[in-house]
Amino acid sequence: MQTYRKTPEALAKLSREQFRVTQQSGTEYPGTGEYLHNKEPGIYVDIVSGEPLFASADKYESGCGWPSFTKPIEPANVKELHDATHGMIRTEVRSRHGDSHLGHVFEDGPIDRGGLRYCINSASLRFVHRDDMEKEGYGAYLDQVEDVR
Repeated sequence: MQTYRKTPEALAKLSREQFRVTQQSGTEYPGTGEYLHNKEPGIYVDIVSGEPLFASADKYESGCGWPSFTKPIEPANVKELHDATHGMIRTEVRSRHGDSHLGHVFEDGPIDRGGLRYCINSASLRFVHRDDMEKEGYGAYLDQVEDVR
């Protein structure tokens, strides 16, 4: 079993934008994220800790400007916190082990898929293609990944 955690070495590898988003609860500009239009099969993991967060099978185009998912691939790896910043009441989403700020969850997602929209910053994620999942230690999640078109 893999151990996921935040380390000084992982933090040192982050770009300025990745650090701002994950460690300072920042938000990337809408429409600019690396994974917004990614349709490849695989999983998205925390850029800091490597913990599995979302599967390509649960990604959808919401039109909000950030990658959107209907649910976490491993619910235990995602924690939700009350967020009253910027004059809004929202639910912040953070990774459990890396404590990285990921984005927010809203209740306006596809009804037929649970009704949630996890609106996530690309800067907080690393994509692991289906072809690389086994060798990178994520083989247990292959059954949750499908070819997205």
